[in-house]
Amino acid sequence: MMQKEMNLEELALAHSLTLEELENIKEILGRDPNYVEIGIFSAMWSEHCSYKSSKKYLNGFPTKAPWVIQGPGENAGVIDIGDGYAAVFKMESHNHPSFIEPYQGAATGVGGIMRDVFTMGARPVASMNLIQFAGIEGDSETAQKHRYLLRGVVAGIGGYGNCMGVPTIGGQVGFEECYAGNNLVNAFNLGIAKADEIFLGLAEGIGNPVMYVGSKTGRDGLGGAVMSSAAFDEDSESKRPTVQVGDPFTEKLLLEACLELFKHDYIIGIQDMGAAGLTSSSFEMAGRSESGMIMHLDKVPAREEGMTPYDFMLSESQERMLICAKKGCEQKIIDIFEKWELDVAVIGEVTNTGNMELFWEGEKCAEVPVQPVSEQAPVLDRPVARPEYLDGIEDVDMSKEFSNQVVFDKLFSDMEVVDKSWVYDQYDSMVQTNTVKGPGKLDGSVVRIKETGKALAMSADCNTRQCYINPELGAAAAVMESGRNVAMTGATPKAITDCLNFGNPQNPEVMWQFAQACEGIKSACKELNTPVIGGNVSLYNETNGVGVFPTPAIAMVGVNDDANKSLPSCFQEDGNMIYLLGDTKSEFGASLYMKKMFDTVAGVHPEVDFSKELNLWNTVIEANKEGLLKAAKDVNVGGLAIALAKMAVVGNRGVEANISLEESRDIFSESLSRAVVEVSPENYQAFERLCEKNGIIYSNLGLVGGGKVSINDIYKELDSLKDVYFNKFKEVIEQDL
Repeated sequence: MMQKEMNLEELALAHSLTLEELENIKEILGRDPNYVEIGIFSAMWSEHCSYKSSKKYLNGFPTKAPWVIQGPGENAGVIDIGDGYAAVFKMESHNHPSFIEPYQGAATGVGGIMRDVFTMGARPVASMNLIQFAGIEGDSETAQKHRYLLRGVVAGIGGYGNCMGVPTIGGQVGFEECYAGNNLVNAFNLGIAKADEIFLGLAEGIGNPVMYVGSKTGRDGLGGAVMSSAAFDEDSESKRPTVQVGDPFTEKLLLEACLELFKHDYIIGIQDMGAAGLTSSSFEMAGRSESGMIMHLDKVPAREEGMTPYDFMLSESQERMLICAKKGCEQKIIDIFEKWELDVAVIGEVTNTGNMELFWEGEKCAEVPVQPVSEQAPVLDRPVARPEYLDGIEDVDMSKEFSNQVVFDKLFSDMEVVDKSWVYDQYDSMVQTNTVKGPGKLDGSVVRIKETGKALAMSADCNTRQCYINPELGAAAAVMESGRNVAMTGATPKAITDCLNFGNPQNPEVMWQFAQACEGIKSACKELNTPVIGGNVSLYNETNGVGVFPTPAIAMVGVNDDANKSLPSCFQEDGNMIYLLGDTKSEFGASLYMKKMFDTVAGVHPEVDFSKELNLWNTVIEANKEGLLKAAKDVNVGGLAIALAKMAVVGNRGVEANISLEESRDIFSESLSRAVVEVSPENYQAFERLCEKNGIIYSNLGLVGGGKVSINDIYKELDSLKDVYFNKFKEVIEQDL
């Protein structure tokens, strides 16, 4: 009907295709595309599915290491964690849907990332998230809206994850005014599988059946991939129908059914139906295998009356999978999914034509060559230009002085610093009973691998202010911080997945930021030996011409050979000694100090030194293996004073520290590659010898104990600090309920 009302060019433009792309499509097909084919190309060539603006810069990522089993290009990445087991993990964004409909947007983000993981044959064991909002304090319209968005997002993440029985064990919540028109919701999931039982998204073997399993298909999410490949404006409210609705109870059944299926030799490949639904899953499976496929769309289980081939191909209904089965195994697969009360149907078969042939009630309704759609999407070389805002950004007048006590009170009560238990108390962090270190315990989170006695540590991080003043160094620092948080638990960082959140790629300054950030990730991952094994790019995070700060979120995963040797990050015992590892300089670029005291995001980015960073990781890991440490925490936002105070309040133990610094305010400096460690008196000599052997700078700061937090000229009662730390966030987020 729509095709009759519009000519072909109007139809292409309405699907966010350029006229140049339309000409390319005509060449590929050797004729004009029909309505269904236009829909297929628009989805597969959308930014969200094709990475057409970003692919050029992603190509150089380090992706290999002896422990990498599967790198980018599959549903999720896989690393070897020893003893015949593998960790399967990935992070993805659900930014646009979460801004339109926060509960369902966040919930379906969690559901989608879990499917990516269990599609590979892994049982999900841990979730994290990185979420960013505008400031939520005060009565401004923006603050009120973002309190609403944050409450909805948290409820969605908790609702879906808790129903699935997968613990949410950590994450990051950030606040910056650049997110006023685009909050970010990045969901991470990790699963464990047998290393030799990984399933891939393949469709090969002529005549092998193609099967649909999971929920019925409705019209929800139509055009979702295209919607997520455009900036927002005043009309974005009209996009509400493109947000999918999740059903975690169905997903739980789908998870168990898939894991039962994987115990048998019935299938060739399996793929989650994520963005662009049946289109992306079928084209990606056939594309990887260089095969063709026939699908009979009238055989797809439908939830609504009167659905068309276009609807079936582009729906983003949740909780669905596409399977390439072994011929003759159809009934056995049907029996498994029917046992779990899920829809299941044979809808097609694999061919050797190289084409996707779609039929509707016996008649061919579309035919598209697979390779050009899945593997030859346009790769754009968009213009880049260094942003004008960077001119003079390093010139900040910091001559105005403040008392450290005043600064400390301002920084410690900031939404970025205070405890987020209001958030994580809504998540079940202990389900599956393997959580060793969960949310609120500072730095990396840890789960036990009960089959082997080892542990996996993970952390999701990005300092978006640092990325704003220097995208290359800021992105490198995000890799360093996520690795540092993992190392502070005693685990060796192994690999990352990323979620690259940026503004409008049609803006040359945004593409410059993106290119620079990719360079930073490449150099950091190469030097720190932590390859990129998968990830996600989210562009067009822009509303009314205002884009978000560059936010390359990094999730690092590491392995600890002994779960019983997982280090805490808060003070453990009165009388223990406190050491600082690493060098503190007067580095305030993009710091919380700069933001709170000078009301600006500016300055010179702190020095990035990968060898110092690696040495810090290795020293903490080695000291922990030798039993020399009681606790370790990295120094990041707010500097040394905030790190010590957090360790005190979370551990419920006072601290007395005297720190020799060049300038008094350096106690709030955000120099990188530093950590605070707690050492018992009987171990301090062995610990100092280890530091000297490794050539790492260390200094003794003081002792744990007492009811006060005393750091140079900062002095607070522990109880009053705990009151601020544990209650402030709840007061703010609930102020209009």
